[in-house]
Amino acid sequence: MSGLPRSAHAIVTGGGRGIGRAIAATLTQAGATVTVLGRDRAALDDAVAAGAARFADVADVTDYASVGAAITAAAVRQPIDILIANAGTAESAPFARSDAALFLRMMDVNFMGVVHTVQAALPAMKDRPCGRVVAIASTAGLKGYAYVSAYSAAKHAVIGLVRSLALELANTGVTVNAVCPGFTDTDLLAGSVDAIMKKTGRSRAQAVAELAKHNPQGRLVTPSEVADTVLWLCGEGAGAITGQAIAVAGGEI
Repeated sequence: MSGLPRSAHAIVTGGGRGIGRAIAATLTQAGATVTVLGRDRAALDDAVAAGAARFADVADVTDYASVGAAITAAAVRQPIDILIANAGTAESAPFARSDAALFLRMMDVNFMGVVHTVQAALPAMKDRPCGRVVAIASTAGLKGYAYVSAYSAAKHAVIGLVRSLALELANTGVTVNAVCPGFTDTDLLAGSVDAIMKKTGRSRAQAVAELAKHNPQGRLVTPSEVADTVLWLCGEGAGAITGQAIAVAGGEI
């Protein structure tokens, strides 16, 4: 596998915990200078202290001015070569109880957060020798799941954006791809487990098994497996890979 571009600078949104932190750590280990962005200063600082990233800036991806200012500041330190649009959130509810506010929340973070982040970083990235944009979507962006219609719709929108933007940038050095994890062992998933326990009375082990059954391998995906896929897409040897939505889901899709 070809390595990262020399002295690459990577931005990872939602980089303080979960999949984002695993991606930041993997890119750092591969030699990149990593800046993590997020809303939780303590989590970001902990990622830096643990060696998962070199720099951290507070930013809210739902606010273009906020994320734009953070990306501008990061680019002053070092031009940006890699952008990982990872920040996201999930809420579940039956469609009949999914009001407009729920749909807007899911679109605001999971879709517009990607739009804002890419719009802020892309103009300068196009002037670099090569660039990599990776959006962390979900298997929910490739298929439907019951009780998460708003989340699934937002992730489908991310994949549509990725495919369209990849075509616009095909004649530049910038590739655009999505990575679509299945149910992954993170604190975000823990919230889903708690919701299942509360609604159904199942034990924690039973709730985890309910989610893991979607994976033909019968297990949860690990954050490091998602991070390794992102690392490959960011490598110099992945220049012909663009406009793709790659499932990391044990064969689910």
